[in-house]
Amino acid sequence: MTRRSRGREVALQVLYQVEQNSGLPAAEVRQFINRRLLGDPRLIEFTQSLIAGVREHQPRIDAMIEEVAENWRLDRMAAIDRNILRLGAFEVLYGPEEVPAKVAINEALELAKRYSTAQSSRFVNGILDRVLQLHEESQAKANAPAEAEASAESNAPAEVEGEAPAATGSPAGEPGAKAEAPSDAEAEGEAPGGEGEAPGGEGESAS
Repeated sequence: MTRRSRGREVALQVLYQVEQNSGLPAAEVRQFINRRLLGDPRLIEFTQSLIAGVREHQPRIDAMIEEVAENWRLDRMAAIDRNILRLGAFEVLYGPEEVPAKVAINEALELAKRYSTAQSSRFVNGILDRVLQLHEESQAKANAPAEAEASAESNAPAEVEGEAPAATGSPAGEPGAKAEAPSDAEAEGEAPGGEGEAPGGEGESAS
């Protein structure tokens, strides 16, 4: 397991625990993260950024998951699967550029295999693939006008200024007019049964 994979695992544990116990004190969450990650500052920062990002963007993330899941509401999914999807979708939609979307999806699949079931990992894979597809389509539409404008500018002929030849019969000294350039866009799956087990408790050793 890589260091960042460990960070994602701890982020999942926190997201799951906070959802099960919304009154969990922030200080207790920080102590849990610090203990699990052995005080590694950079890894703690990465993990906290995942947790904060999921919580900040959760309304949009949940809406997208429900949109692509179609026949499944989030509240009908196993709690552990629901939070794996949130974590994976956050990285797909808002993660840093150095983490490709396919890598983020694979990391989510590994969490599903470890904490849920084989059926869940297939479910997670299908949902996150659809989230990625929707995200890419949205980006393509948003970028289309700017790309079209840039293409038009690069293909436009340059304007050439010069004197037009004098028309027949015009006085010898009369200047000619300036020449003008021509104007020229479902993974439908069955949610895994059961709520699944909570991620490892405090007694679990770090991998």
